Amino acid sequence: MIEVAESGKLERRSVVRALLEDRGEMLAIGGLGAPAWDITAAGDTPQNLPLWGGMGGAAVMGLGLALAQPTKPVLVITGDGEMLMGVGSLATIATKQPRNLSVVVLDNEHYGETGMQETATRHGVDLAGMAKAAGIVDSRKVTTPAELLALRDAIRAGHGPIFAQVKIDAASLPLVLPPREASILQARMREAILGPKAHLQ
Repeated sequence: MIEVAESGKLERRSVVRALLEDRGEMLAIGGLGAPAWDITAAGDTPQNLPLWGGMGGAAVMGLGLALAQPTKPVLVITGDGEMLMGVGSLATIATKQPRNLSVVVLDNEHYGETGMQETATRHGVDLAGMAKAAGIVDSRKVTTPAELLALRDAIRAGHGPIFAQVKIDAASLPLVLPPREASILQARMREAILGPKAHLQ
C-alpha cells in the first residue's frame, strides 16, 4: 500500500517498496543517502547497488548499467539534491535513449544528509521539466498513489527512458544500512548479473 503522510505527500519508503516489489530481474541503484537506505529497507539483495559516495553520479551510473545490460530493467532511485548536482546527466541519457532505464527522484525538497537545508526544488525548480527539455519524452511529476502506480506500470513496460520527480514527505526515517564496503556491493551485483564465476571474467 502506498502511504500518504499528514503533509499530503507520499511516504518515501512505501513509494520505494511499490516500485521494487515483484521486481524480477530489475537492477536498482540507490543514490547517496536516504535513497540508498530506502532500497535496502525494501529488501537487501545483490540486485541493489546502494551508493555510499559519488554524489551526483547515480543517474549516469544507471545509464552505464542500462547500456551494458540492455535486456535487464534498470531503476535509479535518488534524491532531489543528488539529482540537482548531476543534472547534466539528463542530456546524456536523452542522447542515448536507453529503453530499459528509469530514473526516479524522491523529492523532499531538502538535503537530508547535511541538515535538511532546502534544495532548489523547494523554490520551484522543476526537475521533470528539465528532463523533458533535455529530451527525455516520458518525464513526469508524481504526487498521488494513482500516479505512482501508473509510473510503476510504465517502468515495467520497458519503454524508457523514463524520468519521474516524486514529491515525498520530508520526514527522516530510521536508517536501514546496506553493507558499507563498495567492493562487496559491486562484486555481488556483478555475480547476480553474470553468474557465480563472474570474478573470473
